[in-house]
Amino acid sequence: MDKRGRPTVGLMPLYLKLYDDLLPDLRKGFEAFQQDVVENLEARGVTVVRAPICRVAPEIKDATECFERQGVNAIVCLHLAYSPSLEAIDALCNTALPLILLDTTMDEQFGLDVAVDRIMYNHGVHGVMDLASLLRRRERAYEIVAGHLADPQVLDRVAGYARASVAATALRGTTVLRVGPTFAGMGDFAVEEAVLSAKLGVQVREVGLEVLDKAILKVTDAEVASEVALDRERFLCELPSEAHERSVRVGLGLRRLLEEGGHPAFSVNFQAFDRADRPANTMPFLEISKAMGRGLGYAGEGDVLTAAFVGALGRAYEAVSFTEIFCADWAGERLFLSHMGEISTSLAEGKPRVISKPFFMGGSLDPAVLTCAAKPGPAVLVNLAPGPRDTFTLLVAPVEVVAEDDSVQPAMRDVIRLWVRPQGKVAPFLEAYSRAGGTHHGALVLGAQAESLSAFGRLSGWDVVQLG
Repeated sequence: MDKRGRPTVGLMPLYLKLYDDLLPDLRKGFEAFQQDVVENLEARGVTVVRAPICRVAPEIKDATECFERQGVNAIVCLHLAYSPSLEAIDALCNTALPLILLDTTMDEQFGLDVAVDRIMYNHGVHGVMDLASLLRRRERAYEIVAGHLADPQVLDRVAGYARASVAATALRGTTVLRVGPTFAGMGDFAVEEAVLSAKLGVQVREVGLEVLDKAILKVTDAEVASEVALDRERFLCELPSEAHERSVRVGLGLRRLLEEGGHPAFSVNFQAFDRADRPANTMPFLEISKAMGRGLGYAGEGDVLTAAFVGALGRAYEAVSFTEIFCADWAGERLFLSHMGEISTSLAEGKPRVISKPFFMGGSLDPAVLTCAAKPGPAVLVNLAPGPRDTFTLLVAPVEVVAEDDSVQPAMRDVIRLWVRPQGKVAPFLEAYSRAGGTHHGALVLGAQAESLSAFGRLSGWDVVQLG
């Protein structure tokens, strides 16, 4: 991926060597078609690395290895004509790159009045069937999009699957930093570290607050002053300077730990912050919100599973936040999402506020908290649920973020909050969610991304349950 939210794909045009042997000029007729695919994908925010036309196993192997070296997020196979699956299958099964089959042809119409010579330019469909059948027999995950390029949804879907590929590849290799232990007794997100490593490729590094203390002591007054000034530019800061500077100092210590360790995801257990007489003297809620806004993964209470999951989403999608379904509005058919003091800045409608709030646990000093209304519109609630026998299920729920009216209950402006409306009624939604084993920690992704997120689950080898 060349930048956050912009995936890179390798376009692999597949062809039949026999046609080059018998009709060497035929391939020239496919040039504009390939270029049309490239330009349409790039117009949708996808960078395309294009391989030469591939016909036989060595060419397909070379193209695949070239894509790996260039760090693409997925391979898009485009059948220009029939191409035998045995030429491609080994290379495509030996690479870890996600695979997308684009099942399209040059001409939109192929009816009774078609000229016979158009057959040679429009018969890649059965090559797709050949390859897809063998991929399934080899248990190789893949996605497929069928349709003509005249339908904008065709390449919209390919672009969405490309973003899903970013998330799928980002998850593996993630090392999650956990500050403090896991919240005792919370069982739904608890997965043994050996299972996280074996099944998801996720590693865990746990540190105590003494390690955070050391990082905080390295933060300079100048760094604190610079960050406070930046906060005052981008946020409405409505808290005492002392509380702001204190939270920023602890937050910059946490940021240092994450950057020095190269951690794309982290979890912090608020229970570990129980003393005021140490450098880590307040819960770093403000930095957590800013970190999610930068695309890092986070989950509360030591939940490294959801933190890694949110981090993978943050690499692929531009507005992602850790959240919880807190309350049900049975009468209004809405769900209230909240948490103690964490919401990604990427969700904010307008300029977020930063306030100081009493820390209900006591012991540590009052933290700075960022609060805001969320941007209204389509979104997706997603949850990665551990299942029996070390399996995982991805729950995907299209929702609508409801616009707020701050004048109704002004005190709610100080709370991490947003309301969403699921597709259908709240009661059956919650029943289906819990029947599928959904945990109480999850993520919200702004935008109509349900199909792309479902592809993320399939490309990762999980069961996928779409709610609504």
